[in-house]
Amino acid sequence: MSARAKIHDRVAPRQQTNWDARAAANFICGGAGGSLMLATGVAATMSDDDLRPLAIVALALVGLGLNAVFFEIGRPSRALNVFRHVSTSWMTREAWIALVLFCVGGAALLLKSAPMLLAAGGIGLGFVFAQGRMLEANKGIAAFRQKTTVALIVSTGLAEGFGLLTVASLHWPALRVFSVALAALLAVRFLVWRAYIGALREGNTPAGALKAFAAIAPLFVWAGHFAPIVLALTASLDDAGWLAAPAGALAAVTGAALKHTLICRAAFTQGFVLPKNPRRGGAPKLTKIQDN
Repeated sequence: MSARAKIHDRVAPRQQTNWDARAAANFICGGAGGSLMLATGVAATMSDDDLRPLAIVALALVGLGLNAVFFEIGRPSRALNVFRHVSTSWMTREAWIALVLFCVGGAALLLKSAPMLLAAGGIGLGFVFAQGRMLEANKGIAAFRQKTTVALIVSTGLAEGFGLLTVASLHWPALRVFSVALAALLAVRFLVWRAYIGALREGNTPAGALKAFAAIAPLFVWAGHFAPIVLALTASLDDAGWLAAPAGALAAVTGAALKHTLICRAAFTQGFVLPKNPRRGGAPKLTKIQDN
């Protein structure tokens, strides 16, 4: 590689390689699992059904995502270092929140306590929030550092969690009432998505990141929002409750696709950017101050 090519390689935007599909799996499974725990806790306080199997699924999803990260790190002893920087690292805070989530969630399962399930759900939401802050803290990646990144991750996680809850209405028909809540959450996610993309376009975002999101935008908007919103609202009618399940499935699958794109395809380093081009003679002229 020539000297000029080496310089260009340093200053041009590059797709990051530190996080791969295993890291994306943590955001996909962890976000869906933490939000599903919240949705299960809310549903448990409003229903007489035993929804503990859903809580088990939620904890399993969070655990699956964390295991994917451990496999990415490679050495278990090195993975334990994640617990050592709670005052400075959102990754550390995510790990500690997950530990508390497993403890409270496990206690809720053993005690068959709906209030404890709801408490575990609140912790699960905190886990999703920590994931969003962890991305936002990566200031060198334009797709991560946006102010709307946390809102995008949280709104996507909530749509996934309540989407999985409505999928479970195939077994617990009483959960179909949450189809309206799912429609509302999808509407919020759509608005956050538009704000996020707008912020990317207004900033000095690498073209590769914009192309990655443009590639999934039609499917994400139509199959991830308009179609499931229509299905979810129709499911609120007496004779169409079964439509809640496909609406939830679309919400969850498209949310996972968005996170995979964000982590694996749109995560470009900023590169070298000058917000303003310097030029000679551009300084304002000084005016002479006259004494009275």
